[in-house]
This record gives sequence, structure tokens and C-alpha cells, in this order.
Amino acid sequence: MSDLHNRHVYQPNPEFAKNARIKNMDEYHALQNKAIEDYEGFWADAAKEKIDWIEPFTNVMDESNFPFVKWFDGGKLNVSYQCIDRHLKTRGEKTAILFEGDRGDVVKITYNELSRNVNKFANLLKEDFGVKKGDRVVVYMPMIPEAAYAMLACARIGAIHSIVFGGFSSESLKDRIEDAQAKLVITADGAYRKEKPYLLKPVVDAALEGETPVEKVLVVERNNEEVTWVEGRDCSYHELIKDKSDVCAPEVMESEDPLFLLYTSGSTGKPKGVQHNSAGYILWAQMTTEWVFDVKEEDVFWCTADVGWITGHTYIVYGPLAMGATTVMFEGVITYPDAGRPWKMVQDHKINQFYTAPTAIRVLHKMGDHEPSNYDTSSLKVLGTVGEPIDPPAWQWYYNEVGQGKCAIVDTYWQTETGGHVISPLPGATPIKPACATLPLPGIMAEIIDEKGNTPELGEKGLLCITRPWPAMIRGVWGDPERFVKAYFGDVTKNGKPVYFTGDGAVYDKDGYITVTGRTDDVINVSGHRMGTAEVEAAILKHENVAEVAVVGKPHNLKGEGIFAYIVLKEGEVTNEAKEINEIIKKEIGSIALCDDMVFIPGLPKTRSGKIMRRILRSIAKCEAITQDISTLEDPSVVAKIEAIVAK
Repeated sequence: MSDLHNRHVYQPNPEFAKNARIKNMDEYHALQNKAIEDYEGFWADAAKEKIDWIEPFTNVMDESNFPFVKWFDGGKLNVSYQCIDRHLKTRGEKTAILFEGDRGDVVKITYNELSRNVNKFANLLKEDFGVKKGDRVVVYMPMIPEAAYAMLACARIGAIHSIVFGGFSSESLKDRIEDAQAKLVITADGAYRKEKPYLLKPVVDAALEGETPVEKVLVVERNNEEVTWVEGRDCSYHELIKDKSDVCAPEVMESEDPLFLLYTSGSTGKPKGVQHNSAGYILWAQMTTEWVFDVKEEDVFWCTADVGWITGHTYIVYGPLAMGATTVMFEGVITYPDAGRPWKMVQDHKINQFYTAPTAIRVLHKMGDHEPSNYDTSSLKVLGTVGEPIDPPAWQWYYNEVGQGKCAIVDTYWQTETGGHVISPLPGATPIKPACATLPLPGIMAEIIDEKGNTPELGEKGLLCITRPWPAMIRGVWGDPERFVKAYFGDVTKNGKPVYFTGDGAVYDKDGYITVTGRTDDVINVSGHRMGTAEVEAAILKHENVAEVAVVGKPHNLKGEGIFAYIVLKEGEVTNEAKEINEIIKKEIGSIALCDDMVFIPGLPKTRSGKIMRRILRSIAKCEAITQDISTLEDPSVVAKIEAIVAK
């Protein structure tokens, strides 16, 4: 990070800033100072403004049982009402969900239609399956509107939904069903991917073999594939929904009643059920959608994530719908049939905000460097990135080729556990720097400290923590309060009190901006020198012919650990890349970070959401057998190809 303090600064587009919700840094600082000076008052005002309360709250925040914090005690609401009913008088005929299928089929669902569909779904759950407040419902669905209906129907009747990403294996699904003790699974027969049908129902069947808490399976028939139906257990959504009433009164929920569970990966040990509750979560989902993307009344917002991940929960369904926006749901793969697919969708639907992962940005760059120029993308106003630190070359391409130098890039930092963004630029206010998360959002007390709560010297790495509770924070690990405390509040203290540790390292620059350096457990210890893998990867990505890279540690007889780099080139055969890459690393970081091993591979093992499975790469580097489930990978065959290359 030799250029940390000298990165070019991009000022907000002045024309955009004129009408932005937060128009300049003075307004940002005013909001943050208000939160610092009167923390509870800041959040009380926000909750009164944004939430339509059935009964008002009597207490803003209760820390008496820290870290089990309560927010907006005494308040009563319904999240489904927040997302649907309160919009019907003024936005009934506005498009709520704009769905585009893998094959190009488009459906526009108005808020009135969303209301009818969700109410019918809610009545189905209550009447046919006896689902009631507090019951857990597992949703294993493709990216189709019925997935959103299921989420909102659960919220309407007070059931706790737990969405499992549709790419997970039967074992992963089974683990989550058992941990949540779910009584119902909602799934689909299948869906479409690259114009070919794939099946989900057989995965559910395999997961439910043997003893299970599941009583019934509700099947949405998306593509009418031949699947096995278990008599007495499996039910057709399309048959049952036909005669349901489209009127269903929303359940009155307490502020701290659970809204959903979302499980982190269970590939190493028992899956961890992150619990989010009603009022604080929906408040922050709406506020961050409004602030970070500056979504306006007539805008069309597209987050490319899957609803199986927290990004899909917050920025496809709950955030946009809570504020009354139009949100895009996309069933397919953004690089199919070619790398022009997302830009064609931007053109066709006049999309204003586009939010995706750095992995997707790099792939789109590699596959179609100038592809955005073939389409009219002038409707774009804000570009977003999420999931991992974005490298400067990808950032520059995103800014120049996709945004045409006029769109702010909001490099958002957050986690499943935070519920929504916690560090991010504001598109009309924040001067932005490539690959930098910038500043905490108003109300978020994010700091870089060491284990004892001290601030590191300028440019020195520390631990990224949030030192005060916030409304959207994780409320617990389902069924395991000890694990919750140990996992998130067991490592770092400030003024003698435990604080939330994100698990990430970070560094301040001279302007007080925060750059996230990666997981502190993604650290390689080379001859006693600890370095984050993200830092090494950022250096390698500066080579003009490198498309993607993943770095892991490998045992080394002399150094303890050596650096092993897996590299995907943009084009051509391998020539002098290895030598040139190490020269860049030496310049950027120093000789201590030179790669001991460097292999050039056709692709990285990634889930369908774009997450690189580094555990697999560590196993290959160590010549260990692959024990992880690779069925969730976008291309499982790439693992064998990498193993063969490494074995040479």
C-alpha cells in the first residue's frame, strides 16, 4: 500500500450533488456530529421519521444486558406493512419489482399486485400449513418473484424466514433446516441458468431423508420439470394459491421480534445462524438505500446479488421496498449470453443504480472491456461494489468505462452481521478514492483500534471495530448465545468494555479515510512478518495482464509460511508475467512479500454469488485432499483443473 496516502481523489459530480439527499461533507459531518452528541436522540428521530409504528416505542436503546442490546422497546410494527401497505395509497400502480428472467422474460409487479400476492401467500402459510408467529420457515429458491413473496409473507404473519442460497448442497440445506428446526420448506421445482433448466427440488428431497423437523414442502413450479412428489408432504404452490384471499391483516410485532435468520457457511463446523430483528433492521435497510444509493422516486435500482445472501435481503427486497422504490430481480447470469447482458438491461430498463461485486466487475472487464459503450447506459447515476475490497484497476474500469466518469462509485463495507452498510461513500457528498471504503455512515461509530482500544499510528494497520451498538446489528447466533458473545465481542475492548470486532483489518490514511485490508485471519506470516492477502492481491492486480488473483499461505521450511498465488490472465500464454509480477510486489510491498509459488489457471473456484472459495485453494496449495462441498461452485470442474496444474 505504498500509494495509500497519495491516491487520486474524485470529487462528486456537482450536478448530481445538487439534488442528493446528503449534498456535501458539511451535511455529512452535521449528521455524524448529531449522532456523537446525542446518540439516542439521533436514532429516535430516524425511527420516528422512517417507520410507520402501530404503537410508538418508549425507550430507544437498552444496553443493560450488553451485548444483547434492545432497540425501540415498546414499539410495535410489521415489516411487511413497512414494505407494502403504507405505499398503496400513493404508489399502488408503481412498479415495485421488475423481474427479468434468464431467458429475457420480463414481469413488472406493481405495489398493488405485490400486496395481493404477498397476502395470498401469507394466508396460504397460515391456513394450509399452520405457520404462526415465531415458526421458522426455510426458503430454498431461485431468483424469482415468489422468493420475495415468501419473505414478505413470513414477515406479515410473524414467521421467521431462513433463506438458503439455491446453490447450496443438500447437506448444507439439511444443516440449516435442523439448526433452525424449520417446520416448512419453500422451494421451486427448478429455474433457468444460461437458458437451461436446473433442479432444486431433488436437493430438498435429499436434505429431508431420514429424521427431519420439516412437516411440509411447498413447491413453486417455475419451469414444470419432472420432479418426485412425496405424497402427504409436498404441495403445489400454484394449486393452493388460487383460492386464497388477498386480504391478510399484518401481525403486530414487537421491535425486537426476530425477522429472519441467515446462516453463514457451515463448511468448517456447525453453521452459524445470524439473527436479525424487526425494527432496527428495516430502519437501517431503508436509510442506507436512501443515503448510499440516493434512490429517488422515479429511479430503477438493481442489485445483482441473490436473495440467499444478506446483500439480496437488504438491497433487493427490504431496503428498496421499505422506501417505495422499484427494485430489479434478475434470474440469470450477468455474463450470459455475453458480457453485454448487464449493460443491455441498464439500457432496456433505464436503470439508475447498479450494485455488484468486485469479482463480477473483474469478469465483466475481462470478457468485455469496451462492451458498455455498445449500449446506452446514460441512465446510470450511482455504481456500487460489495463483498470484498475492490482493486484499483477494476475500480478504474468501472468508473471510466461503465460510469463514463460521471457516476460516483460507492465502495460499500458491511457484513451479514451488520444488517446494512456501515462504511461507504455518499455519492453526492464524499470525495472518493479508488478501492477505499472512505468514512463511517452517520450514526455508525466505526474505528480502527488495537486489542486494547488504542488508535494505531497513521498508516499502521489495526482492527476494524464498531464501538457503539447500532439498530441493525446482529442480535444473536440462533440457539447459541455463548457463541455470539465469543465470536463478536471476545477479542477487542475499548475503555475496558468489549466492542464489536468485524474480523477485518484496516488502516487510516491522512484524510481519516478507512481502507479495509482484509480478514485478519486471511493473514500470511512470512518470517515473522504478518501481511494481509488482500494487500498482496492488490499489488498483483496492478499487472496489466492479470484478470483475477487469489493469494493463500503455504507451509515453508524456512519462512514458516510462503505466499502462493493463483492467477487468471486476461489473454495470451504465460511469458514473463511471473517475473514482472514479483517486480511489482517488490515495489509495492517489499521483497518479504514475493511469491514463492505462482500458478496460472483458467479460473478461480467461486460460488454462484462470486465468492472465491479460498479454503479450497489453501488445501490445493498444501496438497491436501479436498473435503469441502464443491457443488455450490459456479464451475465445480475448475477444482480438478487447478489441482492438475499445481501437481505438475
